[in-house]
Amino acid sequence: MADKNQLPIITNRRQVAKSALFGIEQIDLTFNNGEQRQYERMMGSGRGAVMIVPMIDDETLLLVREYCAGTHSYLLGFPKGLIDQGELAEQAANRELQEEIGYGSEQLLRMTELMMAPAFFDAKMTIFLAKQLYSSKLEGDEPEPLEVVYWPIKDYKELLQQTDFTEARSIAALMLVRDLLEN
Repeated sequence: MADKNQLPIITNRRQVAKSALFGIEQIDLTFNNGEQRQYERMMGSGRGAVMIVPMIDDETLLLVREYCAGTHSYLLGFPKGLIDQGELAEQAANRELQEEIGYGSEQLLRMTELMMAPAFFDAKMTIFLAKQLYSSKLEGDEPEPLEVVYWPIKDYKELLQQTDFTEARSIAALMLVRDLLEN
């Protein structure tokens, strides 16, 4: 019987499409049982991304409302962004906070690393809890100022009911922080 955890062999790979943001790679695979398949996957930058749950005090979360091209709508979520070349995840988290909400953090706690659609996309996002915030603003790449929304963490169930708070990564980050603070 074949080892179920043995990875298939990539017999061929080629880029089949590219845009300013994404590349799509086609891979030919041979599984250890002899089956052959062709998959397409989005190629990640390999640097990863960060999402930060900032707390202005022990009871209040800061969220941002920003335009999301994928849904052509404004959605509420936590500050996030790509890790720049040569940057550590913690540095990227602190930079994104300053760009998106006008605060830096003296206390960043790495919560976990999440993946989005790993069957099709090699993208990792590190989730941080940011406390001990201080006023600090950096110029970001957003096309318009982001709306900063203050939300009491005790009202997290109401936040989960908001029609503009639907991003799975933000929901996962909220629940991780809520669980951490309850213990």
